Amino acid sequence: MVVDDDFNICELIRLILKKEDFKVIVANDGISALEKLEIDKINLIILDIMMPNMDGWEFCKEVRKFSNIPIIMLTAKSEINQKVKGFDIGADDYLTKPFEPEELVARVKALLKRCNISISKSVEIGKVTIDQNQYMVKTASEDITLPRKEFELLFMLAGAPGKTFLRDRLIEDIWGYDFEGNERTLDVHIGRIRDRFPQDLYGFKITTIRGVGYRLEVVK
Repeated sequence: MVVDDDFNICELIRLILKKEDFKVIVANDGISALEKLEIDKINLIILDIMMPNMDGWEFCKEVRKFSNIPIIMLTAKSEINQKVKGFDIGADDYLTKPFEPEELVARVKALLKRCNISISKSVEIGKVTIDQNQYMVKTASEDITLPRKEFELLFMLAGAPGKTFLRDRLIEDIWGYDFEGNERTLDVHIGRIRDRFPQDLYGFKITTIRGVGYRLEVVK
């Protein structure tokens, strides 16, 4: 999760990490970030300091009351006393702006490895295995290649069977923070996935939660 009140920075980091196959959730202040922590499974936080409502210092303190989730402070504050303060209140790493994309990716991967957090590259659901390394859906009899957006959407839903994903969350994660298209784009992609994978043949279905979003369920 990226926590920063600068929308451009959030989108930049999201694009950088998406190229490395990370899913990125965005929050623009500490309060909304705490709310997202209650809803979503978060593996790592990239945290700005200067934000409205609840700044990075206070947010970090609050998180450390209930979680050891890895936190990287990403901020324009480069003074050594600011870095020391960050580590003292529970940050795991510290990177100053402006930053090089390669260094950010390296620090994220290193911190996840250090904390023994693995990012799954495949998901088994129903009668299929969804392989993110090959961007392929595998069954006992065939390998199916999907258009990229359909694959990413299916992989996201299958990663948390039984969980309802909000429409806005799916659009933001799959099409990007600045997506300007019609919401019907999501519905069309869901429809195509349903057509490709009849539930009686593949052992899962995507259920519409009217007015909310979508949920993938295993069919017995």
